[in-house]
Amino acid sequence: MTFMADLQRAPGAPTPAVPAALPLRVERVRTFDTPEFAGMTFLEVEAKSALNRVTGMPFPWSINPYRGCSHACSYCFARPTHAYLNLSPLGDFERMVVVKTNVAEVLGRELAKRSWKGEHVALGTNTDPYQRCEGRYRLMPGLIRALGESATPFSIPTKGTLITRDLAPLQEAARRVPVAAALTIGMLDDGVWRDAEPGTPSPAARLSAVARLNAAGIPTGVMLAPIMPELNDDRAQLAALVDAAARAGAVHITPIVLHLRPKVREAFWPWLTERHPELVDRYRALYRGSLAAKSYRDEVESFVRAERAKAWQRHGRPAVPPEWRGRPGGSGDERRSPVTADPRRSEIPTGHPVDATAARTDGDTLGQLSLL
Repeated sequence: MTFMADLQRAPGAPTPAVPAALPLRVERVRTFDTPEFAGMTFLEVEAKSALNRVTGMPFPWSINPYRGCSHACSYCFARPTHAYLNLSPLGDFERMVVVKTNVAEVLGRELAKRSWKGEHVALGTNTDPYQRCEGRYRLMPGLIRALGESATPFSIPTKGTLITRDLAPLQEAARRVPVAAALTIGMLDDGVWRDAEPGTPSPAARLSAVARLNAAGIPTGVMLAPIMPELNDDRAQLAALVDAAARAGAVHITPIVLHLRPKVREAFWPWLTERHPELVDRYRALYRGSLAAKSYRDEVESFVRAERAKAWQRHGRPAVPPEWRGRPGGSGDERRSPVTADPRRSEIPTGHPVDATAARTDGDTLGQLSLL
């Protein structure tokens, strides 16, 4: 049994509806009386560990300061993990966010251990570390400083333009260790953006963040993700997005077609049925399994590769940090940062990504990741 220590909320804010028991100890429950946090509840917990071991990925460790995400992306692969907190993967995922308030302090202790080997760490592989509430909780600067001071290389995948707030600590860390970032930008069309990922910064703002990070010396790429059939796969739109990413200095431009693993499909399907009922039959035909039909994937990825090559010819091709790996057997255009590779099915360990036992601990386990 777990208990809530106290309830803290802004004056005049309604009492948040929180399940009577959660499979973790909640120290405080907070709401904030500001428009950007309307309807949201924050469950503050004290993490027992910060570093999570990852298998089958290009990075061996991850850190997730939050669970749940205000980005509210319809397709988010992390939605099913909320079910293991006795919360809804649909409504609760974006409205009820777990905050590991002591994560930076815990990380500092873990990195100070003699057993720590300084292996690569990815921050925010489950839910976005630069979602809106990071502006309030400011957990990332402490994590960045701890990693830099311990000579631990790290990378950050995000959709949050708030990452540019931390340019100074990122630059300081980059003087000591390899540091990289990747911004996920799946579309330029405002209508699709507001429909599919209503809590995220605009695509234009994210492209600006890519340019600022690269100009500041933080190698930053763009993940074109997820590419969703009939929604954001228009060839002219994709070409324009690739060109914009190249102009922003993206050190890699990586296309990722929407994945619909079973529990993700369960969360995505109600949104698709409600917002785009005309596409339901198309998706049923394309998604016989977790992946879209190979012919569709091959066509999209081939198109993006061709447009990427042309865009780099027009705008210049940025240098690739030496520690980044290319895709084995690839053409040399596949620039993979430590945050962008997607594991082969054979590399995914049994029980991931939402193993019931692991998901009930303070650490987040996510072995299968396409970083959408």
